[in-house]
Amino acid sequence: MTTTPTRRHHGLDLHGLDPAAVVMWHPSTSQLYEHAILRGDGRIAEGGPLAVDTGTFTGRSPRDKFVVVEPGSEDRIWWGEINHPLAEAEFERLRAKVVAHLDAQAPLYVVDAFAGADPAHRISVRVVTGSPYHALFSKTMFIEPDAVELETFAPQALVLHAPEVEAVPAEDGTRAGTFVVLHPTKSEVIVGGTFYAGEIKKSIFTVMNDRLPLEGVLPMHCSANVGEDGKVAVFFGLSGTGKTTLSADSTRSLIGDDEHGWGSNGVFNIEGGCYAKVIRLSAEAEPEIFRTTHTYGTVLENVRIDEHGVVDLDSDAKTENTRAAYKLEQIANALPAKRAGHPSAVVMLTADAFGILPPIARLTRDQALYYFLSGFTAKLAGTEIGVKEPQPTFSTCFGAPFLPQPPAVYAQLLGEKLDGHGSAVWLVNTGWTGGPYGEGHRMPIQATRRLLHAALSGELDRADYRADAVFGFDVPLRVPGVETSLLDPRSTWRDPHTYDVKAGELAELFRENFTRFADDAGTAVTAAGPQG
Repeated sequence: MTTTPTRRHHGLDLHGLDPAAVVMWHPSTSQLYEHAILRGDGRIAEGGPLAVDTGTFTGRSPRDKFVVVEPGSEDRIWWGEINHPLAEAEFERLRAKVVAHLDAQAPLYVVDAFAGADPAHRISVRVVTGSPYHALFSKTMFIEPDAVELETFAPQALVLHAPEVEAVPAEDGTRAGTFVVLHPTKSEVIVGGTFYAGEIKKSIFTVMNDRLPLEGVLPMHCSANVGEDGKVAVFFGLSGTGKTTLSADSTRSLIGDDEHGWGSNGVFNIEGGCYAKVIRLSAEAEPEIFRTTHTYGTVLENVRIDEHGVVDLDSDAKTENTRAAYKLEQIANALPAKRAGHPSAVVMLTADAFGILPPIARLTRDQALYYFLSGFTAKLAGTEIGVKEPQPTFSTCFGAPFLPQPPAVYAQLLGEKLDGHGSAVWLVNTGWTGGPYGEGHRMPIQATRRLLHAALSGELDRADYRADAVFGFDVPLRVPGVETSLLDPRSTWRDPHTYDVKAGELAELFRENFTRFADDAGTAVTAAGPQG
């Protein structure tokens, strides 16, 4: 549906916008394809996806993320290295620049959608942009309204997206030309200086991470699925830990792959699409996701395609962070409602490149909060200049860049949900075994899938366990279908003594990191971490 505006027809004047040219209101996928191609913003790859290049920025710019200091939210914001303060006057100055730019766009694209599949906790979102492929990304990633909902649509959150607009740090209070600014009380986001589409998605996730706790709902950086028995599992994890891959299980229905809320009615997807990392994606190991990369409607970011339009998922010529945005419905076993009951299992994924952690461990309630607040994974050697060995990464709540409020707020909510619903909690290492990165090998995905099946089916409830000498959590001794030696990482190392030394070093990193949370977490949770 498109219209040529009579002035004020679209209600954009409510946002201070006064577009001079055509406004594409709820443009179709085919229209956005056509406009992107005519502008030279993308190419159609074999199978039908739209392949685009995000320019200089191939990932988020966390150092350029700001939160407006304003009376309605100032006291609840977690100020610091995650949420950089920006004065309201500076926000208004930047906003005026963005509005002036958008008013001059021909055409201007408006996408109205929802965030949150649970009607009790959803918000209406409006994205305004001059870029057709970013409009398609927004249309793909959020939940589309039906015709009746569009008639009465009233936006509760607004994204003004102008990637061509750059800030002037000396006058705008920014660090550089790039800016992603949230005004919490207005639920407005302005984006400039970056074409990376993920900033749109994660900005609204940040809005939800601020709003949902005020409603007693836990927002989660996780994937989720549900079995035929109605048992729900959520999978917390940072990028590269297997959140998307492991939730796309053909024997279970997919609720979503990245952002969810856990409210009084159970788990619900915040999004309407998936945003999967696709570097070296395998048709054998991840057939469902692989198929989307060769499908009409998918947006491929920074994925190489040759002169014939053939997709090369193995190429990292542009970046390791190649991405595909696609509708959840492209996954054959996706759950149409995008919501289900309360989780019977909570899985925390970590890609331990040190080869120390077992492939699966059962956590107590206090251990669950400890590892949730820790949010551990490892950065691999070779991914950044100067990184010669794996480096530990602690991203609290498995999503620190998206938390406007202090971590203790989310940990308290998780504790309440675990107490209220008796969910089992598992720590799963999808990283290395047999030694660290460069010596050992990646945990076999078949073993990980088998262990998860055993955990989610209740099979591990009947297993025998050992208490890990260093980390304290329980590790199963035997699981049918899994090589027994994998369950004891120490036995897979050539030199057990070296394992002991490295395990002690990793435990000390955990303890040192947790000093930031000890006061808020309390004695019991702090004591639930590694002691050896």
